[in-house]
Amino acid sequence: MKLYSDFAVQRARQVTADIIALALIALSVVTGIAVFSAVDQLAQFGRQLQTTGVDFRTSMTDAGTRLGGVPFIGEGISSPFTTASSAGDTLAAVGQTQQDLVRQAAIALGVGVAALPILIVLLVWIIPRLRFVSRATRTRALMRAGLTTDLLALRALTHQKVGAVTKVDPDAVSAWRRGDPVVLQRLAGLELKSVGIRAR
Repeated sequence: MKLYSDFAVQRARQVTADIIALALIALSVVTGIAVFSAVDQLAQFGRQLQTTGVDFRTSMTDAGTRLGGVPFIGEGISSPFTTASSAGDTLAAVGQTQQDLVRQAAIALGVGVAALPILIVLLVWIIPRLRFVSRATRTRALMRAGLTTDLLALRALTHQKVGAVTKVDPDAVSAWRRGDPVVLQRLAGLELKSVGIRAR
């Protein structure tokens, strides 16, 4: 697999783009985590509400249990406290629900803030990089298998921009048909340079 160009300038651009892309991805992840943490702090109110509800239920249950032990009137006195303890359960449930909603919102916002820039970076960076790696690796394998200058020149005629081809020769197709060695060599070099391979 060929990851980088043989040409210093092109290779420097590729390395720089890779570093910038990886730095932007890392920054997006850190920002997403920061947003998640900031939003998740809002769940503190729910945690306090849940703790208050549990404490209230425990207090009412304990009071009802103590008063229930009073002879003759204990059962009647403890009943309101037992009923009141269910309000603590309701309060604790509301607190838990609030925490769950905040956690879901924190996850959604954190992932959204991180994912959008990462997706943009990947579309702008990874697709051209993968295309380069694929073409360079395939061309190098073909050269090892005996790809000729003539075929490389033909690839240049079909793959390269018209402006680049006409700089080699205004009538490059005719030059290729008659097998002009200078034009063939320059076209082959043009094709190889586009895939980051230095002609040997």
